[in-house]
Amino acid sequence: MTELDWSIEAYDYELPEEHIAQNPVIPRDISRLMVVDSPKDHRHCIFRDLPDLLRPGDLLVFNNTRVIPARLYGRKTSGAQVEILLLKSLQDNCWLALVKPGKRFTTGAKIEFQSHSSSSSSGYNTLVATVLSTDPETGGRVLKFDLPDRVSLIQILDEFGHVPFPPYVTNSQALTEQYQTIYGNVAGAIAAPTAGLHFTSELLKQLEQRNIGQAFVTLHVGIGTFRPVEVKDITTHNMHSEWVEVSSVTVDKINQTKAQGGRVIAVGTTVVRSLEGAALATRNNSTSKKDASILPFCGDTNIFIYPGYKWQVVEGLITNFHLPRSSLLMLVSAMIGRKRLLSLYQDAIKQKYRFYSFGDAMLILPPAKIN
Repeated sequence: MTELDWSIEAYDYELPEEHIAQNPVIPRDISRLMVVDSPKDHRHCIFRDLPDLLRPGDLLVFNNTRVIPARLYGRKTSGAQVEILLLKSLQDNCWLALVKPGKRFTTGAKIEFQSHSSSSSSGYNTLVATVLSTDPETGGRVLKFDLPDRVSLIQILDEFGHVPFPPYVTNSQALTEQYQTIYGNVAGAIAAPTAGLHFTSELLKQLEQRNIGQAFVTLHVGIGTFRPVEVKDITTHNMHSEWVEVSSVTVDKINQTKAQGGRVIAVGTTVVRSLEGAALATRNNSTSKKDASILPFCGDTNIFIYPGYKWQVVEGLITNFHLPRSSLLMLVSAMIGRKRLLSLYQDAIKQKYRFYSFGDAMLILPPAKIN
């Protein structure tokens, strides 16, 4: 590790536009998989090879968040068209949202949304929101939705909103359900935990039959996933906060796996942030050096992982190929080194891998120990 590893320019790479996947492969598990399990070499497999690449006793940890239809199109009372992207649920049917065009969202302005469903099952055909304030951190607005106390926006959102695809997916025929993991069941994300998009029901059954464990965390992916790091010295970057829940059931499985010599493998960078964020909270609240390395955790984490990070829980990672200058690229660099990661990316481009959310995957495992 050198000072270059902390420079934003060191996380740039050129990606030909045709390598940005616009549609997922069908079935999900025939995507390509670059396997990195030795200090110098890597190999090319198919995602459905995963049961043969892991060992009995390993533990896969998934993020069970589900993408909500967070993009809404509406009009001001003046008739001007507007667009919002919900970011975070607050109290009393208030939401933080990104807005377009921003100048039309002045405090006190009212926005009206019409249901896009021909027959509203909820009984709501029109939805009204009022702009309460501006959020300095995101440049977004806090919106108050006019709903009774017994009704939450999330309950009727399917009738008004649209699942937002990432901004680099510009020409896609994908169905919205193809931008959901098959196990996602906790609504709240505005972007999918894309490493999990490769799993099928059959593949999960095969992993279970091989005695490869499965556990779940919840992290609702926010807009920070798409935002590049903009400071020259990445160590000064302020990471966005995301809500995380790591249950006692998952913690018990992690501890049992480690005690029996298995490896904890995160399915996606959001799982890494969840587990390592929980470990950080555990250390911050620790009263004894003999305390556990990770305890159950529920709350916000803004952990930022980049080269030099000391891993506490995660030993392996399944991840997609990420944008230049992104915090996700830095996180993966912390696991295998920046220079090596960028070299692997160049080979992926040469081998015509598909990049980003609907693209192919990489499996990083600790090198096999020699007895």
